[in-house]
Amino acid sequence: MIDFRIKELNTYYDPFYTYNLFKDDIDSIFLDSSKEDKLLSKYSFIGLNPYKKFTSKGRQVLIGKDKYDNVDPFEKLEEIMEEYKLNIKNDIPFISGAIGYFSYDIGRVLEELPDNSDEDFSIPDSIFVFFDNLIIFDLHNKKTYITAAGQIQESTVGISNIEKYLENYIEDIRDKKIELVESKNTFISNFDKEEYEKAVAKLKDYIRSGDVYIANMTRRICCSSDEDSYKIYQKLRNTNKAPFSAYMNFQDFQIISSSPERFLSITDGLVQTRPIKGTRPRGKNKEEDEKNKNELLNSEKDKSELLMIVDLERNDLSKVCKPNSVKVTELFKLEKYETVFHLVSTIEGKLKEDVSAVKCIRECFPGGSITGAPKIRAMEIIEELEKLKRNIYTGSIGYFDLRGNSDFNIVIRTIVKKDNKAYLGVGGGITWESVEEDEWFETIDKAKALMGVL
Repeated sequence: MIDFRIKELNTYYDPFYTYNLFKDDIDSIFLDSSKEDKLLSKYSFIGLNPYKKFTSKGRQVLIGKDKYDNVDPFEKLEEIMEEYKLNIKNDIPFISGAIGYFSYDIGRVLEELPDNSDEDFSIPDSIFVFFDNLIIFDLHNKKTYITAAGQIQESTVGISNIEKYLENYIEDIRDKKIELVESKNTFISNFDKEEYEKAVAKLKDYIRSGDVYIANMTRRICCSSDEDSYKIYQKLRNTNKAPFSAYMNFQDFQIISSSPERFLSITDGLVQTRPIKGTRPRGKNKEEDEKNKNELLNSEKDKSELLMIVDLERNDLSKVCKPNSVKVTELFKLEKYETVFHLVSTIEGKLKEDVSAVKCIRECFPGGSITGAPKIRAMEIIEELEKLKRNIYTGSIGYFDLRGNSDFNIVIRTIVKKDNKAYLGVGGGITWESVEEDEWFETIDKAKALMGVL
């Protein structure tokens, strides 16, 4: 019998300062809608007290201490979701289930791709942690809830224990907005400027020959860092707020994400994706800011880039959605962030009755905005030209609710911290109109916030 309970607290707690109480707990995860946005930033979640942990590398899956070889990790994850399925009515989209990530490289399980790139650091292809307790923050209505699944201990006891922890809650009023500073750290990239521009030129040759219409070209930047990972997240959160941010504290590495991009959300069978294509830096003053914004809004190149990805995403959603239900609800929306402007589109559809959230992610993964079109050929070219496995970069972080809902980001503006090193990826979509040098400088614009906090 399921011992699920949800309790609304009398006090609204700030999500960031609440997670300060739990940040050192191994396998605790904070899904943080840090940027104020009426449509995108509705809830934040903290996952506590794991009762089951799922990890995969290639076709090997570990569930707790049980190992499975030569299996489809998505299918094994689906089995767990079915085992713990809930049927509880509540308007909050995530009340119990798993939080985790899929790395870009789990796509090798889904498609026959060449494997000739190097791996500069190793983490699992996916991790999903099933939590006995969630702390839920309703950001619009300023309400806080605790849920308990009753898997580790009686649900009333679990809720009571968390309430006791919250007695130590302190909101640090001294916390000020942290300005970006010029970094004194030494950063290393797997491409220098000349090499990156040559790779972009090679990609344009593939476009000219008809292999692809658009493909995403990325590079890795890394540096030494012995700074506390959560301190880095705090700085990133203050200087680059985003609706799909996350902090994940695993045993031997941490993920520090400030992603502006939604991959897929599913709520009551309605699926939505929001690809980003088109970037300009924020200006040094109001006039330059306005100039850069208008340049992006009037850029035919960036609009055509986004249109190609919208077509790809419509096609992906059509595989899992009911006929004639897939619609483009926003086409060229401008979004402002601390260091950049972006162009964004929104595509929605109604899932077929037999398509679960896990299956939907599987069929659409990885996101078209960070691969290209056609997707498989773009991924083959990426493998050839980038020469380094992307790892979690351009994968997805999010949750699976046990009632069938889910919400996942695209892993961009993200740092992985492991063994006193920090790794981040940057890139952009390449079309025939792309100018090689401009693409190099776009990666610098996108890296500014991350390099600033390191």
